[in-house]
Amino acid sequence: MRYCGREFSQAEMEIIRGLVHDFPGKSRFFLSKEVCKKLDWRKPDVGLKDMSCRVAMLKMHRTKLIDLPVAKQKYHQGRYKIGRSENTDPEPQLALSIENISDLHLETVYPGNSSRLWNEYIDRYHYLGYTALPGAQIRYFLKNCDKILGLLGFCAAAWKTLPRDRWIGWAAKE
Repeated sequence: MRYCGREFSQAEMEIIRGLVHDFPGKSRFFLSKEVCKKLDWRKPDVGLKDMSCRVAMLKMHRTKLIDLPVAKQKYHQGRYKIGRSENTDPEPQLALSIENISDLHLETVYPGNSSRLWNEYIDRYHYLGYTALPGAQIRYFLKNCDKILGLLGFCAAAWKTLPRDRWIGWAAKE
């Protein structure tokens, strides 16, 4: 069976069923992490591929291959309430020429405070507001010294997009 780009063998399905059975009171988040550890399902950076695992397990649940516990949190469909602070208040416009910028650099955004700040800037200044980036992603602050000049965010391309797939002539394997 193929889910989220991974082919699951019968033995792996039994491992998944066993974990779901052995931990009946645990969350889907916990179960996905345990499945990833048991199956050694990892991203290129060696972190657990738990989000893909959760999506795969949900599809297995919907097709009655496994019986997941009830979700503990409601799915937000990428929309979250973002708090506003003075950290992202408007500032006077900068009038710098490129010659006057001496320390222009990208700073990677990591989970935690810098991630909340990045989300707040996007929510406040992006014309669409904030929505969670789908899939694998990397985000940056564009800085001059310690001053934030801009933000960049990149996420994985869509796995499948019907209009593109039709135009190319791709069809799902049955």
